Amino acid sequence: MSGAPTHRILIADDDADVIEALRLLLKNEGYQTEAVKSPAAAVKAVEARDYSLALVDLNYARDTTSGKEGLDLLSRLQSIDPTLPVVIMTAWANVELAVEAMRRGARDFIAKPWENLRLLAIVRTQVELGGAMRAYRRLEQETQLLRGKQGPPLIAQSAAMRPVLELVARVGPSEASVLITGENGTGKGMVAQAIHGVSQRAGKPFISVNMGGLPEGVFESELFGHIRGAFTDAKGDRAGRFELAEGGTLFLDEIGNIPPGQQAKILRVLERGEFERVGSSRTIRADVRLISATNSDIAAEVAAGRFRQDLLFRLNTIQIHLPPLRERREDIDLLAQHFLGRHVERYRKQVTGFDEEAMRAMRGYAWPGNVRELNHAVERAVLMAQARVVRAADLALNAAASAPLLDDMSLDEVEAFLIKKTLARCDGNARVAAESLGLSRSAFYRRLEKYGL
Repeated sequence: MSGAPTHRILIADDDADVIEALRLLLKNEGYQTEAVKSPAAAVKAVEARDYSLALVDLNYARDTTSGKEGLDLLSRLQSIDPTLPVVIMTAWANVELAVEAMRRGARDFIAKPWENLRLLAIVRTQVELGGAMRAYRRLEQETQLLRGKQGPPLIAQSAAMRPVLELVARVGPSEASVLITGENGTGKGMVAQAIHGVSQRAGKPFISVNMGGLPEGVFESELFGHIRGAFTDAKGDRAGRFELAEGGTLFLDEIGNIPPGQQAKILRVLERGEFERVGSSRTIRADVRLISATNSDIAAEVAAGRFRQDLLFRLNTIQIHLPPLRERREDIDLLAQHFLGRHVERYRKQVTGFDEEAMRAMRGYAWPGNVRELNHAVERAVLMAQARVVRAADLALNAAASAPLLDDMSLDEVEAFLIKKTLARCDGNARVAAESLGLSRSAFYRRLEKYGL
């Protein structure tokens, strides 16, 4: 069976036939089920025990189709257990309510009457993701003291970052090599630290090295170390980055800049798990987990013969792509507040927040330098602020970059941007937004799903 007996699913619906049909379907897949017929009973159930998933109807009172009961129940369940995946059940006529529920945090929705295969696929996916998120939170708490002030947490609530968080939770506890891709300043080093933080190596070193900043003449010495007399300036023995990361994680940033002549030496360590210091014949075993990152099109580098394909295979067991900040604008407010708190403490300034004009400026800016540029802009603003709040002038953002850069956006990015703007203008009403864009309801919902909106 595909489900495990330990996976307990809560069904909240006032229709006895629906409850029985779901119970039989899920039982055949190995899931345990419990059913309640009211929002109050659902709240009591979640307060009393843990569930892997909640299937929640939107309407309970007779002749009521507003969905308010289901939306209120969704909020209550999230406040009790933020990691509990909630899947909304609704009639086709109420798909707009389901979209609203997903905007409020529901993981997915199932239309009545449902297709058994689709329902089971949703249940399997959400049970798996819910378990991964719970494991991530548990490991985050367990390793918090070990990590200390290694770095700020991953700050993300946008749909664009949800796959990143889920991958960190799933692959972090493993030993898999991870390749992180994305533009400069998107936070690749932060994700690497987060992966290390939820791994079994969290109490061991996290060593980072910028491969683009290593001159070819010191490449081997920096990575593998050297012994006294190995070369003119070798006045004593020195451990390299692989040794310093023993038992922990080695983060190779900007791996696309590794000189072709040195790529074979990295590959040998990865294949054999051993190396020698420069000038020494003694073989040293390497017990490290490797995480790498690049802002280049590494596949194009391989095609051009500038990067070894066999090395890429070793580095790229799992790939995590970080979206640019312009594609995760919902995170700008949270990130700005986080950076503000950090810099206010560092510079001992009496600054409490941002005024509305400053917030609008940050939300509308293109952020070509991504999260790193936002951090620097907030730091500068804290230093320049003359009042208790940061003003737009303190940020000194380039007004020319404030408008969306349509020339630099793909067709999909332009379409997603237009849909988001239209939804915001229509106060989240999907039907009105679809009509405004001249789309059928089904075509509009397909686009919402495609862009994760």
